[in-house]
Formats: sequence, structure tokens, C-alpha cells
Amino acid sequence: MYDAIVVGARCAGSPTAMLLAQRGLNVLLVDRSSFPSDIMSTHFIHVPGVMRLRNWGLLDKVWAAGTPEITKVTVYVEGQPFAPPRPPEAENFPSACCPRRTVLDKILVDAAVEAGAELRENFSVRELVWDGDKVAGIRGHAKDGGEVTEQARIVVGADGLHSLVAKQVQPPEYDTVPSLTFAYYAYWSGVAGLEGAELHPMEGEGGVLVFPTNDGNACVAAGGPTAGFQEFRKDIERNFDRLLARTTNLGERVGAGKRVERFVGTNDQPNYFRKPYGPGWALVGDAGYHRDFITGLGINDAFRDAELLAQAIDDGFSGAKPLEEALAAYEQRRNQIAKPSYDVTLSMARGEGDLNVFLQLGLAIQANLPAEVA
Repeated sequence: MYDAIVVGARCAGSPTAMLLAQRGLNVLLVDRSSFPSDIMSTHFIHVPGVMRLRNWGLLDKVWAAGTPEITKVTVYVEGQPFAPPRPPEAENFPSACCPRRTVLDKILVDAAVEAGAELRENFSVRELVWDGDKVAGIRGHAKDGGEVTEQARIVVGADGLHSLVAKQVQPPEYDTVPSLTFAYYAYWSGVAGLEGAELHPMEGEGGVLVFPTNDGNACVAAGGPTAGFQEFRKDIERNFDRLLARTTNLGERVGAGKRVERFVGTNDQPNYFRKPYGPGWALVGDAGYHRDFITGLGINDAFRDAELLAQAIDDGFSGAKPLEEALAAYEQRRNQIAKPSYDVTLSMARGEGDLNVFLQLGLAIQANLPAEVA
């Protein structure tokens, strides 16, 4: 009998498992993948997320893996570069970064194990186990293994956008908006003049994002309104180059480099909040709250919500508060912090990318700072 089973071991699940294990709980962490492994992701970590990595003692491992620091973000508004200045209070803040998920997720998984969580890789959860109307565990199997049933006081769904846990508990959704954009990305070597991250929005046709990542490579992403997805995917490379050509000199810089991996992309970007708890279960990360990837907030939000949920579960299990009351406070706090950045994300996804919207985004990101510096 575990205190908690966490389904999904990436940027929401591993921190949740780590923080629960650090509080002395008996935690089982399962994932259908093994680590290190890649996954489709914006993998941009804004400063609040980087600060949480620092607080958890993991940031030095991210830098040691050769992850570039991103000290400058340039937005090209109507072709003119705009780099928001760092506020004076941010002088001692770490830089943003974009580690490959092969790097980041392995660091997070290892940290959960070091904290005392039990990890089972290559484990596929088939269904939840119920005790009346309460979730009581999971049933699944390891690769080439027989069926296994495990029980827990709470099952945490950290299994992403298409969460099996969420599908089985069927939580109410609210503030829902269908997918607004699509994007494809790939990695290039030899992109010259890249001083940090660059965003090149294009009125009515999406835009291009580029940022440095591990191994001396740059991640380049391009996309637009979801109505253009089917046409774009007919010839991804040609359409990708067409958008690059409309940027301010980025097309030439990318063209001088070499694409080193295949294109990856999607138009599956629904926007929603889900009720993130119920009898015997909770949701964290994209399983409980999802927004368009245009603002690159997924990892940032996952780290924040892992902290909020771990505290709520510990409060409930320790008797500091009734568990349902603690989980309700988790939902309330999550929504209070996330709603401003959610609204800004939707504005940008709808093509409302003027300077004022970018300034609003900066304020919304600042609201995600860890409590000790907020």
C-alpha cells in the first residue's frame, strides 16, 4: 500500500513524486517510457521555473549538461526588435533556459528516486482500481510482464494532455477553448548570431521562434492559426522555409546552418482547466490544466503545480487540514496564478501579438515566482 502513486514521470510527475518523498511519503512513480528519452515539447523554462530547479538543488545539473543560459529574449514587433529589460529586482535571478527533454526529464526522474520514490519505467497503466466511488490504485504491466495491481491512498495523474487518469475519473472542464494554433519544430546546428531566444510574430500567419539548446544546437519552431494546419503539413519543409523567409534575417541565419533532426509538430492544443482532484485522485501538469504552447509556459506551470499539489497532499495526510479542503485550496491557488497567463496565451494564439500583450505576458510570468521571492 503506497501513500501516493504518480502516473507519469516527466516535468509534472517527477517533481511531485520527489516533493512527496521528501516529506516522508511512500511514493510509487510509473511511466510507460524509460529515461533518458525525448518527447514533443516547447522545453522553454522561464525564470520562475529555473528558480524552482535552483531551490530543488537541480539547476547546477542542468548547467553541467551544457544547457545554454538565455539572458535575452528579443521580440520582433512589426519587424523591429524589442528586448524587454530585466527589472532591477531580477538582478540575482537565474537565466531562462531550454534544456532538451532528454536532459531535463532524466535529471528530474533521478531526483525523485534520490528522494526515496520507487520508479518503474516501461510500465503502462491500463486502468484505475476503484473502491466504490473512490480511486484506490492502478492496474497495468511492465514491458513483457504480467498484469500488476498496486494500491495507494491517492493516485496522481501527471500523464499529460491525453491523461488516462483524467479520462477515467472524467473531471469537469471549464474555461475551455478549442485549439487555436499549430506548430512544427526541428533542431539546427550552425545558426549564427543567436544571442538568446527570438520570437518573430507575423500578423495573421503565426510566426517563428528560435532558441539555443544543448549540443550547440538551436530549436526553430514555426506555425500559425490551426485552420492552416492541413495545408502546412502537405509540405512541411517548404512551408517552414516560407515563414522563415518572412522574418528579419533569421531565414538567412538558419539557412546557413544544418537541420540535424526531423520535424515534429501538432495542432492538438486544446485550452482548458480541469477540476484537479476527487476521491482518491488528483491531477497535475497538462493533465489538469493546458494552454497553447505559444508562450512556452508548460514546464513553468508544471513545476509550480507540483509544489502546490505536494503541499496539499501532505497537509491532508498529516492532518494539518482535511484532505478535500487542502486539495480545493490547491485548485483555487493554481487558478488564481494561472488565469492571467492563460488569458495572455489565448490573446497571443488569436494573433493579438502587439507590444502590450507581450508586456502583460511578462507580468503574468512574474506572478509565477516561488513564494519566497514573489
